[in-house]
Amino acid sequence: MSRTAIVTGASRGIGHAVALALAAEGFDIAAIALNDPGRLRALEAEVEALGRRCASFDLDISDIDAHAGVLAAIDERFGGVDCLVNNAGVSVLNRGDLLDVNAQSYDRCFDINTRGTFFLTQAVARSMTTRPPTEEGARSIVFVTSSNAVVASVERGEYCMSKSASSMAARLFALRLASHGIGVFEVQPGLILTEMTAPSKGKYDALIAEGMTATPRWGQPEDVARVIRTMAAGLLPYTVAQEVRVDGGLMIQRF
Repeated sequence: MSRTAIVTGASRGIGHAVALALAAEGFDIAAIALNDPGRLRALEAEVEALGRRCASFDLDISDIDAHAGVLAAIDERFGGVDCLVNNAGVSVLNRGDLLDVNAQSYDRCFDINTRGTFFLTQAVARSMTTRPPTEEGARSIVFVTSSNAVVASVERGEYCMSKSASSMAARLFALRLASHGIGVFEVQPGLILTEMTAPSKGKYDALIAEGMTATPRWGQPEDVARVIRTMAAGLLPYTVAQEVRVDGGLMIQRF
């Protein structure tokens, strides 16, 4: 039997790199993204070139009523799910004063980064607990949060709050699912060069040059993907509810 991984936000950036890394690890890929059919088709071809199957699904994860239909389609195509990577997420609509945050931006961050992610995880976890693990390896759920789950960025307050809540969700699911042999992990990316962070590249290029990170470069999506591949491979069987920073030393306190 083959293993199957769901990757949300799979059409670009970290999600794209994770899908390819898990395919290289031997997973078939259920790739979820919203309104990005061209890139999803390209990803399907890349995964299939690695010898694995890939099917893509258009889903707004904030629409929790749509989760069941997509998960049923994944189950019909691949069978049970062995790994879920909660990567889909959004940033704020506008950086600015915390006193000016509006309900639209706040709700968007929480609906996608927190609420949608929580209920998708809940549905997958329910399915995982009804069947034993396959012979090929462990089952896992990975939450991709952010360094801002811990470090406050006043100009992106609603984003920070949503990622902090997702960090707690990772711990809660880890405790609930550990007895079922399901590993739940959190990855906290720092400055990773993607389309989401590209508008701030000039600012952070200068800060990195001044020593903002111990490793003097931007992180790449592949840096995050390697960590998630290790988790999904079942190589951390006695690790529960641990967050792993992929940040080049950004969050280490120094003086």
